[in-house]
Amino acid sequence: MLGEVLIGARTPATGPFHHVEVADAAATTRYRVLRRETFVERQGLFADDLDWRDDDPRTVVLVARDTGGEVVGGVRLGPAEPGADVGWWVGGRLVVRPGAGAAGVGSALVRAACAHAEGAGALRFDATVQAANERLFRGLGWRSVRPVTVAGHDHVLMRWPIGRIAALADATKRRLGALLAGMSPGGPGFVGDDGAPVPGSDLVAACDAIVPAMVERDPEWAGWCSVLVNLNDLAAMGATPVGVLDAVGARDASFAHRVLSGLRGAAEAYGVPVLGGHTQFGVPASLSVTALGRTGHPVPGGGGRLGHRITLTADLGGRWRPGYAGRQWDSTTSRSPQELRAMLAAVGAARPAAAKDVSMAGVVGTLGMLAEASGCGAVLDVAAVPRPDGAGVGDWLTCFPGFAMLTADRPGAAPLPAGPAVGAECGELVAGRGVGLRWPDGETTEAITSAVTGMGTA
Repeated sequence: MLGEVLIGARTPATGPFHHVEVADAAATTRYRVLRRETFVERQGLFADDLDWRDDDPRTVVLVARDTGGEVVGGVRLGPAEPGADVGWWVGGRLVVRPGAGAAGVGSALVRAACAHAEGAGALRFDATVQAANERLFRGLGWRSVRPVTVAGHDHVLMRWPIGRIAALADATKRRLGALLAGMSPGGPGFVGDDGAPVPGSDLVAACDAIVPAMVERDPEWAGWCSVLVNLNDLAAMGATPVGVLDAVGARDASFAHRVLSGLRGAAEAYGVPVLGGHTQFGVPASLSVTALGRTGHPVPGGGGRLGHRITLTADLGGRWRPGYAGRQWDSTTSRSPQELRAMLAAVGAARPAAAKDVSMAGVVGTLGMLAEASGCGAVLDVAAVPRPDGAGVGDWLTCFPGFAMLTADRPGAAPLPAGPAVGAECGELVAGRGVGLRWPDGETTEAITSAVTGMGTA
């Protein structure tokens, strides 16, 4: 239990509190001695305070040391359940040596535990706190969930607010509604879609720009991604690509060649022609691509309805792009042309009620956009989300995943026939707005509490 900040006999510390660190074996042993002295011998809370978490290799122990190097407190934290780490962590067994509490050791350990959990990719961090310490935790920013009883003593379940998903949605999408007011991009029935149906035709157009810093840092990868993201946009609307056009800015011809080599490689892999474009030298690095596709019946991003099931279909092959660990997953460069085209054709073949490809806002932010355009909220079952073995939940739900498609459809609808990509039902559209994360214990936490874009309903 996190929050067991203790007051006992005034035993002088060897020096003022100095720092918090991850415990080595010797410090862990000293921490466990402090725990036993407090929870078993002094408080009588447990007959034995050791449990399965102490044997779990994923458990992290943080200790506080004074200026003399003595361990004066500690806390443990790690995944809440045995088995796969789904991004739900708990903290517990917080202990401070009697006489050291006045130095702020307990607060420092709690803050360090929060930072460590977030750094490890946790999206939920809970603690069961002795009722007497609820005020301390609330002062540190924790939120009370509900009263609970542990070993016959009053406790409070508390939760540290982790805003990683909401911050990403805010940074990438929040301003769109105000910026695009009055423009009605996409036309009737299409709000916030990945592409725009061209009036009076069966054409769908998509356009994406690559972040200039990425173009400068990794021009070949930027070129590849400029094709990838546009073709994914067309695929989300069920359109078959017919070609792309590019606009490249570069300091010189050599740099432009590197960008265009990546773009050309992707176009050849997907079997899509480069129809033309524009290149300018002597300017900062920039890259944008427009793609054209055809479909007589575009699949909208806002076609979901209350009760529709959410499915994520994602290519789990590949690895993190070197230099972009935790942010960009690269599966497509290792796929054959046949596999790439099978993934692009999946939405057009299955024709779900709604579809969006996952891009800048991550899985949860993109789901929020689909739900917003559909006039609903959404709940995502975290443990059911298809995920590569090499990606933690926090990173996977907030990264650019290469090929990943969110769809909404009636219960029991056929899965997308997406070649090597893996699909699984992992949520539903519900009344309200925003996105909640549903965890294996049935608890639902808020990830996004409002509309993602402010663009309204389709």
